[in-house]
Amino acid sequence: MRITILQGAFLPVPALRGGAIEKAWESLGQEFSRNGHEVTHVSRLCDGLPESEKIGKVTHFRVKGADAVSNSWILKLLELPYVLRARKVLPLADVLVTHSFWAPLFLPRKRNGKLYLHVGRYPKGQFRLYRKASRFQVPSKAIARAVAMEAPHREKEISVLPYPLGWDLPTVRPLSDRPKRILYAGRLHPEKGVAELLDAFGRIHETKRTGWSLSIMGPWRQEHGGAGKGYLDSLRNKSAKIGPTVEIIDPVFDEKDLLEQYGQTRVFAYPSLAEKGETFGLSALEAMSCGCVPLVSSLACFSEFIDPPGSGFVFDHSSPGRVEALQATLVAIMQADQAGRLESVSVQARKIAERYELGKVASLYLNDFADLPA
Repeated sequence: MRITILQGAFLPVPALRGGAIEKAWESLGQEFSRNGHEVTHVSRLCDGLPESEKIGKVTHFRVKGADAVSNSWILKLLELPYVLRARKVLPLADVLVTHSFWAPLFLPRKRNGKLYLHVGRYPKGQFRLYRKASRFQVPSKAIARAVAMEAPHREKEISVLPYPLGWDLPTVRPLSDRPKRILYAGRLHPEKGVAELLDAFGRIHETKRTGWSLSIMGPWRQEHGGAGKGYLDSLRNKSAKIGPTVEIIDPVFDEKDLLEQYGQTRVFAYPSLAEKGETFGLSALEAMSCGCVPLVSSLACFSEFIDPPGSGFVFDHSSPGRVEALQATLVAIMQADQAGRLESVSVQARKIAERYELGKVASLYLNDFADLPA
């Protein structure tokens, strides 16, 4: 099978700047090629990457894109010339995977492959326009419902397939051998609940959080999806008031470095508030694969793989007192750790993550490609 993957205009592949979608499809493309398929990957030209190269058995083409901005309308306008440039390098194929906003409108119906539309962002009214799409692939049931509301006549053409882990389950240390560390890893943006996490941790009396630390790690620049220097400074001010048990560190995108961070963590906190922003929560799943206990908000997408209290902890982000709710959940986690109950949650979380290993998930996608209508 000839498979082309067309990424968006703002992040490169390999995922040198991070990006859950870019990481996932980079891994899937490599796995498809290992299964004997001819894979071409098209992405943004930047960061010194060549216009074309072979990585493993995957052919990469790169075209000029743009840095991301906060205004969603300008963001869409910036992506249009990228898609038009990408159109010139797209090969003949059987399947064209893309999450680009404009690709379903500006690419020919089947010349470059049956259009397999990955829904990596919450729908915003565009799906009724995507008549050329052969399939809408969504990472969670919550997003499937949102797409079906926009295009009810296409409900049978929606596939719910998850993101894969980018690695095989690593060998990990038990929680008792790790520092009492809580880690947030993701974009530094108000919609991610980072400020609320700092406030909640800071409100816990020092006697109750003795020995515990909190690390905030992620990109803050707007072109990398963050909220900018002003927001970073506000987080630093909050952390300074709490004291040395809190640190804000630079993001890491290298797999080895990321695994090392997770291996030094007991609790992975991802308190996202983005009702129409989160579609899956890959970073939480990655942390679970390393034995970290997940703490997430009550967004529907997280319920796909976290079932409290056995495999993680959830706080009600929709509550008017969400900081207090998050604080109470953090205290409950610390008490569970003191009582020796957190280890079993870690083990169960890791078992769940095993279901999302790359080979298993890639097979689901290949079967879905084969099932696309003629």
